Amino acid sequence: MAPHPGIDTDQIKEKARKDILGLLEGVRGKKNLVIERELAGPIGIFVKFSTLQEYGVDKVFFLENANVDASQKNVVFLTGGEDALRPLAVAEQIKKLRQSSSIEHEFSIFVVPRRTLVCNKILEDAGVLGDVSVEEFPLYFIPLEQDVLSLELTDSFGDLYLRKDPTSIFLAARALMLLQQKHGLFPRIIGKGDNAQRLMELLLRMRSEVTAEESSVSSRLGLMPSASMESLIIIDREIDFATVLLTQLTYDGLVDEMFTIKDNQAEVDVSIVGPAPGQNPSQTSLGKAPATPIQQGMKRKIQLDSSDKLYDQLRDTNFAIMGSLLNKVARRLESDYESRHGAKSTTELKEFVSKLPGYQAEQQSLKIHTGLAEEIMKSTQSDIFTRILEVQQNLAAGSDPSSQHDTIEELIARDVPLPTVLRLLCLESCVSGGLRPKDLENFKSLILNAYGYQHLLTLDALEKMQLLQTRASANVLSLPTSSSGGPPGSKTNYTYLRKVLRLIVDEVNESDPDDIAYVYSGYAPLSVRLVQCIIQKPYLLSLTKTSSAQSANGISSAAHGWQGFEDALRAVKGETFNKVQKGEEAATKARAVLAGSGGKKTVVVMFLGGITRTEIAALRFLGKGENGRRVLICTTGILSGGRMMEAAMEKGSFASTAGAQT
Repeated sequence: MAPHPGIDTDQIKEKARKDILGLLEGVRGKKNLVIERELAGPIGIFVKFSTLQEYGVDKVFFLENANVDASQKNVVFLTGGEDALRPLAVAEQIKKLRQSSSIEHEFSIFVVPRRTLVCNKILEDAGVLGDVSVEEFPLYFIPLEQDVLSLELTDSFGDLYLRKDPTSIFLAARALMLLQQKHGLFPRIIGKGDNAQRLMELLLRMRSEVTAEESSVSSRLGLMPSASMESLIIIDREIDFATVLLTQLTYDGLVDEMFTIKDNQAEVDVSIVGPAPGQNPSQTSLGKAPATPIQQGMKRKIQLDSSDKLYDQLRDTNFAIMGSLLNKVARRLESDYESRHGAKSTTELKEFVSKLPGYQAEQQSLKIHTGLAEEIMKSTQSDIFTRILEVQQNLAAGSDPSSQHDTIEELIARDVPLPTVLRLLCLESCVSGGLRPKDLENFKSLILNAYGYQHLLTLDALEKMQLLQTRASANVLSLPTSSSGGPPGSKTNYTYLRKVLRLIVDEVNESDPDDIAYVYSGYAPLSVRLVQCIIQKPYLLSLTKTSSAQSANGISSAAHGWQGFEDALRAVKGETFNKVQKGEEAATKARAVLAGSGGKKTVVVMFLGGITRTEIAALRFLGKGENGRRVLICTTGILSGGRMMEAAMEKGSFASTAGAQT
């Protein structure tokens, strides 16, 4: 029997596609589709609008716009079931259509990813539950790439750490349980953090529930330890807030910081990347006149995933070497085009013509990425960006935080956007064990006077998330071991971890990196270092020289879990666990024999609360160094420092009220 194929993200994508098309096919005839805006992007990853049309979809409306018309008898709503506001909006639009339309409509509601009691109760109270067809669309993990699965929960960070809502933990457990039911149990579940512990416990409970429900022998065999998966590593985001707060320095990360990548797409001004192929030539400047103001305001959606071969090569590189890489590609393309002059026979000419579409696609891609790189460079070469980066790197390296305060005050005086200022203050709080009470009060006063008093609520939210604290309440983490600053695991002690896990690497070769620190030009993300403690144990022990050479020799890659890094883990916030999942011994041996010893084992790394694109680049770098392993990255969503601040930012303003009173 062939080796077990392991987790195939294309299969996950294909299943999601079949599920949605099957549900639509069940509604006979033409239909209007009303979709929640947050779901449109993720669903667009695995099914195109043209395919939806083939299955009877006539028009598509956004649920938030409340503008569905009565042009079709069948109306299908596609919405999330976790947020009570969504079913409420669906119920209101159904009642509105009934009142305003002479047609007797048939309504269907597809709830993503599960139908909840709250959803049923809202529809029942609105008086529509009995007249609609309600079905589940079990969409959990969405494959963003071959090695990245995301739940695409936009609010998961705020839900977990501000509102203390555990829904995303349950959804993550359900998604991982579905993987286990298909591929077998994770032989070992390793993790760090309080929410990570809750996720592990929920997985174990779900396993026992499934075992109790399933009575047949064949189904029980499906819950034996997997022969293709080595382990599940769960990282709780709150163990390492600092990494997210730093400015990402990979190309992919900077594009996300500046333009925001959502569902593998970014909206960029056409003056930066040029118009889409086939766009009306009158809308372009034809290389002679500068773009008009109208043209500069036009946005174009560009696809940013591995389907773009050039982007696939560039995305995980440090931005410092982007210029030379783009130059190499440009020269190679020019050389390829020139080769047509050397074609002497008809066969050679035909061969060149057959390659021409590929050259043209690559030329278009080069134009897009050159435009993006030039725009990013304008920002990275500015005085403000340089000052911000300097403060961040000084704080990460352990410099005296008070020496950075003058620069932060200057940035406030220069009216730098508030999220940027808050990122610096939160970074100082995280890596230095909080701010001195006097300094924090001073910065609060400056922020409220400069940006508005509504941000009292923003500052309060940051304190609730433990992103912004006074030093007294942060247990004074400047001492060398975790035991002197409160109970082990109560806070993340970056001062201690900076040394024992070598988070700062002085000499980094960005062109040919040999350590994950290249992604932040000298800082190794703590979250990924912890993953490295498990899957690259000998390398990290030799790098950190922990417990002498005997440690590196005595603890091999065969050593399981956190072994060898127990002291470091005590300085990281939250619970530590290493759980082995076993099945019936005879069945486990049988599965191992059937699967054979060939093929790569998969290590699944789950980031609960979000992961940055730069951390993804670092994990991919780890995966490249592991010949016998494949690293599969799972997450609740893609995160950045900007999105982290967005979760806390107060959107309202007191200015209009004050103006009205005067």
